[in-house]
Amino acid sequence: MQNISAKMQRLGRSRGDCLKGKAMLDWDNLRFFLVLVRSRSLADAATKLGVDHTTVLRRMRRLESQVEARLFERNTLGYLLTPQGQRLAEQVAKIEGHVLEIADEIGGYDHSLSGEVRLGATEGFGSLVLASHLANFCALHPKLTVNMLTVPRFVNLPKREADLAVIIERPETGSYVVSKMADYRLCLYATREYLDRSKPIETLDDLNGHPFVTYLEDLLLSDELRYMSQIAPRAPRKIQSSSVIAQYSAVRRGIGLAVLPCFVAQQNTDLVRVLEDRIDLVRSFWLVSASEPRQTARIDALWKFLADVGRRNQAYFMGESREQAFLQE
Repeated sequence: MQNISAKMQRLGRSRGDCLKGKAMLDWDNLRFFLVLVRSRSLADAATKLGVDHTTVLRRMRRLESQVEARLFERNTLGYLLTPQGQRLAEQVAKIEGHVLEIADEIGGYDHSLSGEVRLGATEGFGSLVLASHLANFCALHPKLTVNMLTVPRFVNLPKREADLAVIIERPETGSYVVSKMADYRLCLYATREYLDRSKPIETLDDLNGHPFVTYLEDLLLSDELRYMSQIAPRAPRKIQSSSVIAQYSAVRRGIGLAVLPCFVAQQNTDLVRVLEDRIDLVRSFWLVSASEPRQTARIDALWKFLADVGRRNQAYFMGESREQAFLQE
């Protein structure tokens, strides 16, 4: 790891980029700015910062006045960055990363295992699997808080939306640390009641006569989930959703068929596999972090914990076991 002096020099250069020859920017305003960028909601940002929303708004106006640029556009989705705000957010996130790295190096490993770490994850995996394991992680590290983002898109690591993420598509470009966490299997499922009252399913072609619950094609998180054209291209799409949990809930009501990850479908015994010998899709979960934040102790601790979750639960993710393996405290 680089020494502290080198990091301070680098920090100074990044800070200089933000200043653009102007007077020193107030770090508190920049800190408020990052929180608003990540939450997109004035009310949420104020809650996280422990202030009222007028304080956040006042600080953003001061910051915009000093940099002489409009940083946010407000619409129904919340506070979204302008191009100028985007550039500032990237620079300030770098500064924040360097500050955390320096604090870790000065304070030592034990001291650095406190504070917050932000984890991005896909909705189904994050909600149905990771959340329960993170409870164990927090018990092991009581001074750490994990903020988990389960959003229907990839989190932006360079902007520090998250410190690390579990994603389903290995990045082909960018400066990242990447490691496979685990493989997982997707199969075709329906309720026993639906199968008993519907036309028999003996071949792939038979599927085209059955309604499906599936993803919205134009909102797919990744091409890794674009499987309907291969499985049942002519089948009617009865319900389409960007949420795999919504698909799981709908197919449990006996409306039709759905391709689901085994770790989602086997939450209970309502669903059974269909054409098990013909439809067997294997995908992967990847651990990803921006290269520099990966060096901090709190992120390193969560990274290693998640890698261990992947190793212990490969059979569960592949649908070969219905029981998760938890790290014993």
